[in-house]
Amino acid sequence: MNVDIVDPRTDREPEGWRDFRRRANLPPVWDYQLLGTEAWLSRNPPVLAVLHNGTRVVGACSVMVCRTFRGRTFAPSPSGRRTRLRPVWAEVYLPLLSGYPAGVFDRSVDAAARKAALRLFERELVRFLGIGTVGVVYRAMTPEVGLAAGGGGRVTREIDPTAVMRNRWSSFADWLDTLSPRVRAAIERLDADDTVQVTSGAQRTDLDGRELAVLLNEHRARQDARAWAEGQRSRVGGLHLDTRSPVAAAYLDTFVRRRDVVTTVYRDRNGGLLAFNTMIDHPVSSAVHHWAAVPAGSGGRGDLYIDAYARCVRHMIEHGRAELTAGRTLLDVKGELGFGTRSLTSVAVPRPVMGR
Repeated sequence: MNVDIVDPRTDREPEGWRDFRRRANLPPVWDYQLLGTEAWLSRNPPVLAVLHNGTRVVGACSVMVCRTFRGRTFAPSPSGRRTRLRPVWAEVYLPLLSGYPAGVFDRSVDAAARKAALRLFERELVRFLGIGTVGVVYRAMTPEVGLAAGGGGRVTREIDPTAVMRNRWSSFADWLDTLSPRVRAAIERLDADDTVQVTSGAQRTDLDGRELAVLLNEHRARQDARAWAEGQRSRVGGLHLDTRSPVAAAYLDTFVRRRDVVTTVYRDRNGGLLAFNTMIDHPVSSAVHHWAAVPAGSGGRGDLYIDAYARCVRHMIEHGRAELTAGRTLLDVKGELGFGTRSLTSVAVPRPVMGR
């Protein structure tokens, strides 16, 4: 087995990558062109580690390259990467879809091979990043990948799980019947509300990526502040360590035009943006992806998220998708809608034990 680490900003798409994405049922955030857009517009840009068995791609890690300075809006240029002496660490993480693992393998790769592959990846990562490498963190892994990444000298912990709903209904009405009267009444009330204009569909070309990005990043900032204040379990040593970047307008503009992304937009009677949601439409694992809304205190509607979730559930049922995931926050609220949870694990690997 061998591993190649490529920078989607400058390197061409690896041979066999599209075939692996299809075989591994990966969501669209793994699309190489999207990774390139994300990387150019990120403070801590992702690179892609591709694991090969002969000529066949059998695994991959999406890796954020993180630096200690925080003054830059964007990362340094790709040139001169390995000669920098400034400390750098890596996070195997999907910042735009945190409920899904950023380390994935073909079903033919067994537990022993997964462990060996990750050790090989770590050795190559040190060579790629250079002498300033301080370690790697595998964030939000499935238990199987977390087990492969763990071991002596490594810190493993279970983090907040992700919400998952298995499709077990034959109709949308069947799902509605499982809800409490309060939640069902809220869905019916929103459906009949003519003060909110709702448009929904895939391959949206009528939306302004900048308008969506402004609302989304403001929403994320409020949500993050609340999560940290409440003691979010992903904090490290008590530190507020958030390595994500704001979601760029150009990224959203590209994302909502995809045929496997359904975007629902809520506007008031004057056309003002109240909220929007994107849903990743995938036959194996669909996802309630972006959600952002104007706060109720600023003229928004506090209950629109219920309608957005109901629309995603309807799509899952009517299109025969196997499951719907919904991220790692507000699990009690999602539980009222019928979501269960799936365990996730993070593993921190300091430089002295990387590759061992």
